[in-house]
Amino acid sequence: MEKLWLVIPCYNEEEVLPETSMRLYKIMADMITNDKISPESKIAFVNDGSKDDTWKLIEKYHNNLDMFVGINLSRNKGHQNALLAGLTVAKEYADMVITLDADLQDDITKIPEFVDKYYEGNDIVYGVRNNRDTDTGFKRTTAQGFYKFMRALGVDIVENHSDYRLMSKRAIEGLLEFGEVNVFLRGIVPQIGYPSAIVEYKRNERLAGESKYPLKKMLAFAFDGITSFSIKPLRISLILGMLSFLVAIGFLIYSIVRFFMGQTVGGWASTIVSLWAIGGLQLLMIGIVGEYIGKIYLETKRRPKFIIEKVLYKEM
Repeated sequence: MEKLWLVIPCYNEEEVLPETSMRLYKIMADMITNDKISPESKIAFVNDGSKDDTWKLIEKYHNNLDMFVGINLSRNKGHQNALLAGLTVAKEYADMVITLDADLQDDITKIPEFVDKYYEGNDIVYGVRNNRDTDTGFKRTTAQGFYKFMRALGVDIVENHSDYRLMSKRAIEGLLEFGEVNVFLRGIVPQIGYPSAIVEYKRNERLAGESKYPLKKMLAFAFDGITSFSIKPLRISLILGMLSFLVAIGFLIYSIVRFFMGQTVGGWASTIVSLWAIGGLQLLMIGIVGEYIGKIYLETKRRPKFIIEKVLYKEM
């Protein structure tokens, strides 16, 4: 029997952890009883610099049951880096790892199905939402637009997949060979290239507490994903710059012709509008270039993506 680890990043999750830990423990215990996974399987909570009592709860669960593992990061490093930290620790012990969120919006009753897909020979199993009924109209529209835009940019990404996935030990080892500081796992994992499968599920409502991804963070996450995997925005800026130059040449020719025809144009409003439009376009393109330069700057410093302060682990 293979050892399964569940890796759950946590940031200020004290409200949901009691219910989450109980439900996950029951799922794992049932699979152990049915000889689906090894009794040495674990549930690992990664504390991503929480400001509430999340870490104290994790310590409590670990002290009460050997199945629970605690991984404490030195400070908040974000959801993607917390996942990566958990995977880094888990690969030393586990044969397969499933990552999921602490709020249990991901359907944990599908975990045995993930494991079945693994035993069928798949190194990566993606959890894919079969509908977005629980989303607002705005979120549903923007999410679908994001996936379509990413594909248009040539990014290999699994549509309607978040970070609910299973990875084998060798898939994690392949993932850790990607050394970039700007981590966007949804784009990196498909590049590993090992056999993969999909498990469809319906996303549930959050158990308690507030979403850790408000609109501002969602937009930042989406933009980070776009700029991390495609240089097409830079090419778009070049094309727009060329078009603007051609339009300017056209206006110049038009103005010269009108001048020699004796038909001068007042055109104050059109001139001002043109100046603002061109100026805004230039600033936008400079901003896109600046974003890429900023990423280059962060990558060249090679700072650690996370620092693990403490790991709570017991052999079964």
